[in-house]
Amino acid sequence: MRLHSKVIGAALCVASIVAPLAACGGSRSQQMDGMIISYQASEPQNPLIPGDTNETGGGHVIDMLFAGLIGYDKDGNVVNEVAKSITPENGNKRYRVVLNDDWTFDDGTKVTAESFTRAWSYTANATNAQMNASFFASIKGYDALQKSGVASDAQLPGLTVVSETEFTIDLTEASATFPTMLGGEAFFPLPDSFYDDPAAFGSHPIGDGPYKFDSWTHNQNILVRRNDTYHGNFPARNDGINFVIYTDADTAYSDVQAGNLDLLDNIPSSSSVTFQYDPTVQAVNNPGSVLQTFTFPNDMDHFGDDEEGHLRRQAVSMAINRETLCKKILGGTATPATDFLSPVIPGYSDSLDGADVLTYDPDKAKELWAEADAINPWDNDTDVLKFSYNADNPSAKSIYDAVAHYVSNSLGIRAVTNPVSTFAEYRQEITDRKLKTAFRTGWQPDYPAADNYLVQLYDSAAADGNGANDGDYKSPEFDKLMDKAAAAPTIGEANEYYQQGEEILLNDLPAVPLFYQNAAIVSAQGVHNVETNWKNMPVLQDVTKDME
Repeated sequence: MRLHSKVIGAALCVASIVAPLAACGGSRSQQMDGMIISYQASEPQNPLIPGDTNETGGGHVIDMLFAGLIGYDKDGNVVNEVAKSITPENGNKRYRVVLNDDWTFDDGTKVTAESFTRAWSYTANATNAQMNASFFASIKGYDALQKSGVASDAQLPGLTVVSETEFTIDLTEASATFPTMLGGEAFFPLPDSFYDDPAAFGSHPIGDGPYKFDSWTHNQNILVRRNDTYHGNFPARNDGINFVIYTDADTAYSDVQAGNLDLLDNIPSSSSVTFQYDPTVQAVNNPGSVLQTFTFPNDMDHFGDDEEGHLRRQAVSMAINRETLCKKILGGTATPATDFLSPVIPGYSDSLDGADVLTYDPDKAKELWAEADAINPWDNDTDVLKFSYNADNPSAKSIYDAVAHYVSNSLGIRAVTNPVSTFAEYRQEITDRKLKTAFRTGWQPDYPAADNYLVQLYDSAAADGNGANDGDYKSPEFDKLMDKAAAAPTIGEANEYYQQGEEILLNDLPAVPLFYQNAAIVSAQGVHNVETNWKNMPVLQDVTKDME
């Protein structure tokens, strides 16, 4: 899902109010009943609706409130949750789902087959304008729901309810990997009450997961409490999570040092070199799954999806010293990118054809830039390359100041940064296609598979506001490889097609991979059981702390 995005992914530390946050970082949770774990968070871009959330501000909360057909353990292994069984039929072109018959939403209503089929159809339906619509592109009848004027309650023809606890899923093409997707947020069920007033639901969601919603004070905090009726694989060992919203990572870090905030997974650049040796905090720094990139809009002058644009994108990529960026700016909390996935995801490779465009080579960068100039000259007097990012993330400022510096020095052009004040405003400008600059992006996976990085971010079906393809990149050749991967009989064969698709991306560079972000976390003294999962997050359900 997400920018560090779920889309976006790569939202790291964001909000829009500064003054009260130092006080609310931990003191709020200490006033709450029970063992409430306070965790640095960001203000969600949208209401808390699973199908309309593809960034981490809302995604982290939704993950705690909902359970899907399956879940993932901390290493990314699939385990059944609401599903009793998911059985392939017709050569992996149909899946038969049988539910546990004792699963309920936290309002007491039963989770049924229709809780899934109706929710999926609502999200897939273009009339409802949900950010995660493209997750359902492989289900039969998806294209019909993308037509203008389709009824908002039209259902996916590929979903058939057999009984209260059984339904089938018919795909347009056979796919051995499809079941792996079903723990992603887009696939969570919704209660009947959602359809009565989606806006009200988004402000006070009703889930079926290990926690239930308590309150949301915008730009301050979101509180969820343990759901004692939940009986799945991920029960809470604490009494709740207080998602405390910060605008400044340094303030959050200071609150952890003082014991006023329990968990922080956005280490400020000022502490990136020292946090692992800081005696006032407990530190974790593990290999992670988050990929940080910057994206070129397909309609950006000089950087479009054509020969000139590809050459300039490659030149910019080769102008950046990723090794120095990771060591000096990020203090060893990141690893230079070699592909469009991450080292912990099946299908990852560090030896793809064309991966040299991710290697620092200023001489080659100048050659590529000159080739582009021969097609359409760059005017150093009037042309400027801008890199946009959300200004409420100090780590982003350090990174893109460095990126602009590398590009200016290597290519001899004007490259500058373009900060946008808050993450919410920044994401809205991207969603509305108002940014005509290169812009900071990233991806925290929804499920541990290559297609979550590639199809969701670069397939044509996810462009034009129908998913997380924020640059509106469209390549028929790439799309065909994604279709072949989806139809492959095994995950191993699918990954071969995904890697071929990556090699197309390495030429076209709709986004430029920078680095894989480690799962770097600090916790306050007295906080226990802090482990990282495949999404670079702490396993929040397991965290406990000493209680005075």
